[in-house]
Order: sequence, then structure tokens, then C-alpha cells
Amino acid sequence: MRTGLIVDYGGVLTSDVFASFQAFCEAEGLPPDAVRDRFRGDPEARELLFALETGELTEAQFEPRFAAVLEVDSAQLIDRLFGGMEPDEAMLAGVRAARRGGVRTAMLSNSWGRQRYDAAMLAELFDAWVISGEVGLRKPQPEIYALAAERLGLAPEACVFVDDLPGNLKPALAMGMATVLHRGDAAATLAEVGEHLHISLR
Repeated sequence: MRTGLIVDYGGVLTSDVFASFQAFCEAEGLPPDAVRDRFRGDPEARELLFALETGELTEAQFEPRFAAVLEVDSAQLIDRLFGGMEPDEAMLAGVRAARRGGVRTAMLSNSWGRQRYDAAMLAELFDAWVISGEVGLRKPQPEIYALAAERLGLAPEACVFVDDLPGNLKPALAMGMATVLHRGDAAATLAEVGEHLHISLR
């Protein structure tokens, strides 16, 4: 019986992160996929991202270094990168419904700084949360998934995990979690999650 729901933040509880990156690139006169391609194929950019997500770099340290990689202005760079990202109200409502239905809920997020989550939202939606920069781990390290389940007081096998990146699902699946890939369609995602939890999230 699965009784826990663990969800990613950016790209699951919000609109598509990569669409926001594309809007940033267009505003800056860069090729549309410049940010995504840097993170996927540039070792320096990946190292900066990983260090930011695990809390080794602060936002203030990350911004000028990544700005130099992109050859753009560093002022409020992270805010500009995420400027096109909006809450996904349907997904937020689904998490609320799960919690009302007795499901234990958690957020598991690779963070871009310590202060980018609304404390009131976290308290309303979740029984627990794991933010990568606070724990020094990042997805897809298996330990961070185990920590999320532990903070819920559940075995991994009792949890459903939702993320928008296929690579982030693999460690969760390997430890026994049910996994759901969010493709931007809240209705489809919530229907699949509901099947695993035997609850309606509409």
C-alpha cells in the first residue's frame, strides 16, 4: 500500500523550467537552448550548477561565474532565468487533495539558493521537505530520495515520486518507489499518481 507522495518543485509544481530558460535566452539574444545545452554539455556549467544545488556555492557566487559562461550580465541572473516560471495551480491543488485524503506529502527539490521557496506554501502542502542546498545532496544521488522517505516516516516502497526529468526517476524506482514522469499535463500526472495511491486527486 502506497501512502506517501514526494514531488519535485520546479517543472512539477511550476510551469516548465526549460521554457523559462528559453524565454531568458530570447530576451538576452542567445540561441533558444543555450542554457539547457550548457548544463547538458559544458563541464564548467555543470560543475557550477551542481555546486549551487548542493549549497557549495551561494547565489552571489554562482551568478557572476555562470554569467561569464553565457557572456551575459550577472545582475539578478537567477531571477531572470526563472522569470518565466509560474505556479501550476492544478498540480498544487492535487497535492492539497492528496494531503486532505490522508496521504503523507513531501517536496524533494534541487535548489538554486536557500530562499526560493515560500514558507507558507511548504507548510500548507507538505508534511516534510528536502531542499538540496540545505542537505548537501542533489538528485539523482540515491541518498536524497532515502532522506525524503525517512522524513515522511515511510519506507521508500510506500512512496510515489513525481519529477519532470527522467534521469531523476531512476534512483527512486531502483529503491522501490513508484515513479511518475510529469510532462506538463497536470490532469494526466494526477490521474497516474491517484492510481498508485488509490485516491482521486481531482
